[in-house]
Amino acid sequence: MPDAAAIEIEHVAKSYAGILALDVERLRLEARATLALIGPSGCGKSTLLRLLVGLIRPDRGTILVGGTPMSPETRRTLQLRMGYVIQEGGLFPHLDGKDNVALVARDQGWPDARIRDRIAELLELTQIPPALLERFPTQLSGGQRQRVALMRALMLDPEVLLLDEPLTALDPMIRSDLQRDLKQVFERLRKTVLFVTHDMAEAAYVAGEMAIMRAGRILQRGTVSDLARNPADPFVTEFIRAQRLLDVAEIARP
Repeated sequence: MPDAAAIEIEHVAKSYAGILALDVERLRLEARATLALIGPSGCGKSTLLRLLVGLIRPDRGTILVGGTPMSPETRRTLQLRMGYVIQEGGLFPHLDGKDNVALVARDQGWPDARIRDRIAELLELTQIPPALLERFPTQLSGGQRQRVALMRALMLDPEVLLLDEPLTALDPMIRSDLQRDLKQVFERLRKTVLFVTHDMAEAAYVAGEMAIMRAGRILQRGTVSDLARNPADPFVTEFIRAQRLLDVAEIARP
């Protein structure tokens, strides 16, 4: 199995109670590429990730992971090829860190020795002290929970990594440390990564390339300089200015 897979989305739409939540004509992410989805709350970022991982079904359209369409028949197989990290980590509170990380591997019938070896690899990758895995989620800090959640997402060595605002609830210092560590993990593993955030500075640092969303649609894709210099929609400029971290005039200057 390859260590990364391309993602393709074509004519995908999703509505709730008659209200359009997502309408993406086309989005392709090449294998081993990293893309940030960015936009205001309610713009469809998380819905797009849930569709990709098969938690919900689109009203229309096609989603392919490594060339395989997402469908009820392929959903479980494709989910095992993807790692998924949500806000707050989503760890099971009745399991300690080690059992959270090993859960899916045990479900797949991995022997204990293989699980131990893989956990040792991930501890080195994520720089987590082994003793932390003996703790339960309520005994871990927010940053520690997210690191354990990342280990769990990487346990099966997935081809695709999906992260849904994993750093939102963290304080600035811990968030900065995790941004650095995530960027290093992405560069080292060279997975296909889709990273959801509402923070443009974070998107620019962790991913480089980003796609700005609004009202369920992708308005524009590119680097922050591309978006500032050649905005495809007035909202793109408004969104950049609203971040209060970027001087649009300076970015757009040749």
